[in-house]
Amino acid sequence: MKPAANANLFSRLFDQLDDPNRLAIETHDGKRISYAELIARTGQMANVLVARGVKPGDRVAAQTEKSVPGLVLYLAAVRAGAVYLPLNTAYTLNELDYFISDAEPSLVVCDPAKAEGIGTIAAKVGGRVETLDASGQGSLTSAADKAPTEFATVARGNDDLAAILYTSGTTGRSKGAMLSHDNLASNSLTLVDYWRFTKDDVLIHALPIYHTHGLFVASNVTLFARASMIFLPKFDPDLIIKLMARATVLMGVPTFYTRLLQNPALSRETTQHMRLFISGSAPLLADTHREWAARTGHAVLERYGMTETNMNTSNPYDGDRVPGAVGHPLPGVSVRVTDPETGKELPREEIGMIEVKGPNVFRGYWRMPEKTKSEFRGDGFFITGDLGKIDTQGYVHILGRGKDLVISGGFNVYPKEIESEIDAMPGIVESAVIGVPHADFGEGVTAVVVCNKGAGVSEASLLKALDGRLAKFKMPKRVFVVDELPRNTMGKVQKNILRETYKDIYGGK
Repeated sequence: MKPAANANLFSRLFDQLDDPNRLAIETHDGKRISYAELIARTGQMANVLVARGVKPGDRVAAQTEKSVPGLVLYLAAVRAGAVYLPLNTAYTLNELDYFISDAEPSLVVCDPAKAEGIGTIAAKVGGRVETLDASGQGSLTSAADKAPTEFATVARGNDDLAAILYTSGTTGRSKGAMLSHDNLASNSLTLVDYWRFTKDDVLIHALPIYHTHGLFVASNVTLFARASMIFLPKFDPDLIIKLMARATVLMGVPTFYTRLLQNPALSRETTQHMRLFISGSAPLLADTHREWAARTGHAVLERYGMTETNMNTSNPYDGDRVPGAVGHPLPGVSVRVTDPETGKELPREEIGMIEVKGPNVFRGYWRMPEKTKSEFRGDGFFITGDLGKIDTQGYVHILGRGKDLVISGGFNVYPKEIESEIDAMPGIVESAVIGVPHADFGEGVTAVVVCNKGAGVSEASLLKALDGRLAKFKMPKRVFVVDELPRNTMGKVQKNILRETYKDIYGGK
């Protein structure tokens, strides 16, 4: 595909459309939307945005339930030269106050039930409010239905911003990652090629669209490939298994795969039409990878990305998809592992800080020049904050966040190593290892585990099983058995909550 003259992501997606009548989106209730109709709808909505005062470079924020008009809003904002700002539907008014005050959007789109509260916040920065509900109805679509479909896509440069996504902010205040038109387009085109997407693919789209995974990876890759997507409002295991008979790709978080494995209908027969299962946003347990392969005959393809970088690495389409690894750097992306203290590059198999460089890497943090500067090396590599290693075969392994590193008695303890040992034990579903204040050791290694019902796992039995498998300084000083681990909406375990919950168990520092 030749690059479009206009670097606007929308132009790059749609200017060279060969068959406008191709199916782009099918909804869960059977509505079918062609590429031509999708383009027309974005034209109508872009006209509304401009009529509401949105100018190129303005931020358009959206906290809406997943719907086709919600996806159209993203494409229309980009088409109008605005900067799209998706907001997690779980955010409270208190949290939204921070994001809206920081980003200063000229327009905020939200559920009608929240319009009054959000309107008060938006007014403080001179922003207007339009509404869009879970069924795709509201003041925004009412106005769009009456607007003309023709709209001249606003010219943008490669480095102009297309979106701002706020990081989950587990430590300190949340930061707005600035993503350019080229960041998004280059990464999506790479993935189309790497994952062998074609116009014949049908993606089951069950992810939320306020996050990189569902908004950029799933949607952009599908549209660049001229493929189609079955657009589901939420994850529904029974429906997804039924849809596999006419779909080819599923993108999911690990929870999708563990939930599908609990469904007796999942089998080699029900997945035989599928071409590819992709997992990301949180680590996929090696056991889940192996169980999925045994049950379906498909190896899940795990990849590694971030809000700030889109996708960095992927297991190969052809070749070994290694359980517990996130594959090789994508074409055009460089990945290295460095000593967190000195920044010196480390050899294969040594654990350190993962750093990445490439056209996928963001433009920096919104209105945080000092923070941006501190996160980049002089040679342009972005310091991800993720600990990991590159093995002798060149596969990247993520071993945890830098802030999750436990330093006990002066020794570095990598939680993933201990979690892998615990997760392999009979009766264990999953585990999370954290460090909490300890008077003698600085931090005490602490394990929080989820077990199968009736497994009879206790603190004593687990410590006995670990004895001799780990160096003494790595051994958990306490083990807590819980019903479930706290997770964010993308399935990541929230270790910050666990650290807060157990902070006083050793009497503090």
